[in-house]
Amino acid sequence: MLALMPLTTPLSSANAASGGAASAAGRASTHWTDEVVETIQSEFSDIPDTAQIVRLLLRLTLAALLGGVLGIEREHAGKAAGVRTHMLVSLGAALFVLVPQQGGMPMPDMSRVLQGVIAGIGFLGAGAILKLKDEEQVHGLTTAAGIWMTAAIGVACGLGREATAVVSTLLALAVLTLVPHVTHRLTRRAPDAEAEAAPPDGRPNDASERIRSSRD
Repeated sequence: MLALMPLTTPLSSANAASGGAASAAGRASTHWTDEVVETIQSEFSDIPDTAQIVRLLLRLTLAALLGGVLGIEREHAGKAAGVRTHMLVSLGAALFVLVPQQGGMPMPDMSRVLQGVIAGIGFLGAGAILKLKDEEQVHGLTTAAGIWMTAAIGVACGLGREATAVVSTLLALAVLTLVPHVTHRLTRRAPDAEAEAAPPDGRPNDASERIRSSRD
């Protein structure tokens, strides 16, 4: 029995050493995995609670929907800047002001972000304007103004001014849909009034002159 003890002792030592190495390797692997998980969690920790998630989704979704409302009108009018363009402009403008606000940027410094957004939208709107050979043939001004208005609505949503954004969208939609009908009726009535005011011999009288001067 005493002769067998030296033979079993090295085997048990080797098993213990291999077991210790495997345990150390397992701990190192677990530590590396924990670091990866913690890093991923920290990268997605900009939305700390449920209230912040709801607030983020509400502002961005409302910005996209309100921009889409104006985009539907523009697409119905046959313009190139349609639903997707207006939705992306409003959503991007909201995100530009929402992210600095989440980062704790004070409101006075937010003006620099707004200046950048306004300048960028100006370049985008300029691309929608098409000038033909004639000096009076300029197309796309209303679309460019609509894109600019859409960005302002997105900024209002990003800053948490949802009611202001909704009211502004309704007013902009009224301008795009109702004002053309009003101006069309006024331009149709003006030639008729001028024709009635003209004398039979074709020479303008005082009434027709007043109508023409008021139109100019």
